[in-house]
Amino acid sequence: MARLPRDRWPTHEALTALAADVGVLTASGQPVRFMPPQPQKARDGLGYEARIALTGQVVTRGENWHDLLNALAWVSFPRAKAALSAAHAERLSQGGTAEARQRSPARDALTLFDEGGVVVVASDPAWFGLIRAHAWKRLFWERRIALARDVRVIAFGHALMESMLTPYVGITARAIFLPADAGLIAAAPDDQRTAADAFVSEAVMRAQRESSVLAQSPLPVLGIPGWHAEGECESFYDDQAYFRPLSRAAPEQGER
Repeated sequence: MARLPRDRWPTHEALTALAADVGVLTASGQPVRFMPPQPQKARDGLGYEARIALTGQVVTRGENWHDLLNALAWVSFPRAKAALSAAHAERLSQGGTAEARQRSPARDALTLFDEGGVVVVASDPAWFGLIRAHAWKRLFWERRIALARDVRVIAFGHALMESMLTPYVGITARAIFLPADAGLIAAAPDDQRTAADAFVSEAVMRAQRESSVLAQSPLPVLGIPGWHAEGECESFYDDQAYFRPLSRAAPEQGER
């Protein structure tokens, strides 16, 4: 965002130039370009995902936070976004009109992460276990000092970022877990982002190869220390409508 104008919404040309500077490509090698929605009579019949896969064109509404943040996600996580786009396009091609009419569980999982995903980075897998167990108070309150020291949560989803413009209790992300050594935890944010980009890309491609659902866990992100003012009060974490206990009747996305 520091490379974009501060006094006005960026144009499609400015966003495309930013992507070109970084070398953002689709999985098929098409340069990513951001374009405004086309009038009905000028449309080519391609759907949103198919157009990206075939042409590299990402339809982007002007003066729209959701679409601007999606464009910035492409620039920030180019490998992961390309893998997600390719996976959508492949499943649409395989599923035909039925898939286009109603997303399959596999493609639904891709959308959930694309829109609301985070990457949780930790060297100790016990942190991932606390999230899977929905041990929210222990995670966010009882171990908050260690959490801030030993864990990094990297926001990925553009809808999640849009929600954080006006935060409300209820925002829940979809987390995937990146096991890492202590060096990555202490690394510069750009290095962490690059590692997360590669990890998400590989996770998406692996799910495609195995015809499986991208595994992810719900994470009530306003519980992360520093993400919401009420998180400074212990009682905040007693709200089970937000910090929901684990229900075996509702398995995590991708759980087998």
